[in-house]
Amino acid sequence: MSSYFSDLAQQYIGGEWRPGTGSWDVIDFNPYDDEKLASITVATVEEVDEAYRSAARAQKQWAAANPYARRGVFERALRILEEREAEISDLIVAEVGGTRVKAGFELHLAKEFLRESIHLALRPEGKIVPSPIDGKENRVYRVPVGVVGVISPFNFPFLLSIKSVAPALALGNGVVLKPHQNTPIAGGTLVAKIFEDAGLPAGLFNVVVTDIAEIGDAFIEHPIPKVISFTGSDRVGRHVATVCAKHFKRTVLELGGNSALVVLDDADLDYAVDAAVFSRFVHQGQACMAANRVLVDRSIADEFTEKFVAKVRTLKVGDPRDPQTVIGPVINTTQANALSGTVEQALAEGATALVRGTVSGNMVEPSVLADVPADSDLLRQETFGPVVFLIPFDGEEEAVGIVNDSPYGLSGAVHTADIERGVSFAQQIDTGMFHVNDGTVHDEPLVPFGGEKHSGIGRLNGETTLEAFTTIKWISVQHGRSGFPF
Repeated sequence: MSSYFSDLAQQYIGGEWRPGTGSWDVIDFNPYDDEKLASITVATVEEVDEAYRSAARAQKQWAAANPYARRGVFERALRILEEREAEISDLIVAEVGGTRVKAGFELHLAKEFLRESIHLALRPEGKIVPSPIDGKENRVYRVPVGVVGVISPFNFPFLLSIKSVAPALALGNGVVLKPHQNTPIAGGTLVAKIFEDAGLPAGLFNVVVTDIAEIGDAFIEHPIPKVISFTGSDRVGRHVATVCAKHFKRTVLELGGNSALVVLDDADLDYAVDAAVFSRFVHQGQACMAANRVLVDRSIADEFTEKFVAKVRTLKVGDPRDPQTVIGPVINTTQANALSGTVEQALAEGATALVRGTVSGNMVEPSVLADVPADSDLLRQETFGPVVFLIPFDGEEEAVGIVNDSPYGLSGAVHTADIERGVSFAQQIDTGMFHVNDGTVHDEPLVPFGGEKHSGIGRLNGETTLEAFTTIKWISVQHGRSGFPF
């Protein structure tokens, strides 16, 4: 694993591994013990330009290649990932602070998305559309957009880079990836290494490790990329959308969430507790789909709360390398301090701490808060860490109102003994995704993934990926002579 941090601590531009030429370095730390993992000199505006131009040069030939030949690259990439899975898991644990369970979950999904990309290479189809004009043949082609810019986050960096990069490439595009500076290897250069070893043509895929402090908006303003796929906060997403709109670029924005898991009065309480604990505390709560809020019908709230609190107290906090650890570190001290501030604010507003975890460095123990005032801003914002709000409600109508009282609309879940009651409840929630009798954290290769309101624009996965990374072109053929009015 250590060789990854030494060998891949570079830029990958034009098929070459090389240092950046910026004036400062991104320092890659292990969030658990602050070990320095790597140092990468940042890419400059000129190097971003070079990366995009490299992708554009290589893309034309790649798009013209037989899709069955393109498919072979993804078959090989999948085999490489399977062969190196153990060491990549170690890398994710070290760089991201993810537990063994989290790393396994991330790699499982990454393999599923690579498998789907194998099929995606053959998915685009054209059609012949009827014309009211005699002798006119209307051909509609689905073609690659050209070059896609991808910006990935720190929480599931390998998966969320693969999720845009692989399908964009499979559909005949070139790609430039900018990973989060806290996860430049798992979210960036590791992906480049896998595709390089899988035989992807040199120059088609590029990785630039840099930051807006060095390049400003150059990554999203550049004239070559036609689509920007961004995963991150709604604050940054709003800026990305604004800049891209000004330059007539399409965006796919997978942004934050404030998901709720709702427990109705007829739910299986033990099962609902398990689902709620997982939905809140998977990867320390650093997931856009995580259940920030757990809503429970007042008639069962006491029993649920007792069971929920008891289970939370059993969660082992510590070294993510330990297979028994459930709660590892958050990504950095800024995030840890923000979570501490959230708990302090809630208590100052009158909340009750049923569990109050301590904060030490990047280690944030779970906190369970009840009695948060209904008008508190805390209930309407994303809490990216192991802090959860328990909220009682009286009847489904009130529960629907509480869930929807948020600027976000990404995911959610409801638990009930009556499946159709659950589906009816889900239909009333303003979200892109909702789950009956399950957790809030799910992703599958064929099912449209995305949110409403401040949780994003557009969808990925399945047919929606075709819409994201291809465009439609109409070519008409006039058989015989057309008539003109003058």
